[in-house]
Amino acid sequence: MDNLPLLTIGVTLIACVIAVIGVHTYFAGKEQQHVLYERMAQTGEILLPGRQRRFRGIDRRFRRTRLGKRVERKLGTTGLDLTVGEYVVYVVAAVVVLYFIVGTVFAPFFGLLAALLGLWGGNAFLNYQIAKRTEAFIGQLPELTRVLANATQAGLALRTAIAMAADELDDPAGEEFRKVADQLAVGRSLEDALADLADRLPSRELKVLVSTLVLSNRAGGTIVSSLRNLTQTLEERKETRREVATQLSQVKVTAIAVPLLGFGFLLILNGMRDGALDDMTGATVGKIAVIVASGLYGLGFFLINRMTRIRV
Repeated sequence: MDNLPLLTIGVTLIACVIAVIGVHTYFAGKEQQHVLYERMAQTGEILLPGRQRRFRGIDRRFRRTRLGKRVERKLGTTGLDLTVGEYVVYVVAAVVVLYFIVGTVFAPFFGLLAALLGLWGGNAFLNYQIAKRTEAFIGQLPELTRVLANATQAGLALRTAIAMAADELDDPAGEEFRKVADQLAVGRSLEDALADLADRLPSRELKVLVSTLVLSNRAGGTIVSSLRNLTQTLEERKETRREVATQLSQVKVTAIAVPLLGFGFLLILNGMRDGALDDMTGATVGKIAVIVASGLYGLGFFLINRMTRIRV
């Protein structure tokens, strides 16, 4: 019995070593399986399987709601490989984790505010991904217009030029124009397909390109010269946007740093006297003060972002 602690430690170490070996073997096998699937898919023996979807029941139920349809439309625009059910489960899990972590570190009342902030953050994350994808698409517009101009100058039809651009360009431009080419292949009109593209990625630059393509296709004008001029204009706008983003980077960092300083002050206050935040949020006046202060921090963040949003 005297060697029982040593025996326990030894058995634990052996179990950990076996667990590490098992995990390593499992992932090595999955990698070999993936390589085998790719090799067989290239030879045409099998189709490469897609990712297994989780939470299918939640996904089916949530898609029927109005909110689920909005989330589905946003997820389709972001390009994320997520279903509506997976997104909802992940957001709810993040909200619960935020509630317990913030409630433990600060006070239970702050956990409730963090949960509300997490719900807002889920929607803000989708909006950020849409804006990021739109910015990436705008950055590819000069190259896109150059490919379209070269293809049409070579005598190819506009539909063929769009399919060629989808094959040659990287994502997100390649993926988005692949959707346009697929819609044209099933008989949809060019105007409707490009209008859907402009709705998915709203930007003034893309609207100009869509208008140019639609008018040239409808009126039969000189699309090559129009695309050449548009390419030069987009190159200049791209450089201007980069300069503006560089000039405003410090202000955007300030918008994030100010709310973080507020949370830092709360940690300092709680560290000076244990339970200070519990006492503060235990009274109605303290709760009102916390809500007002949080609202002012949020308002400051919103106003700084508004002031730095310069349309070029």
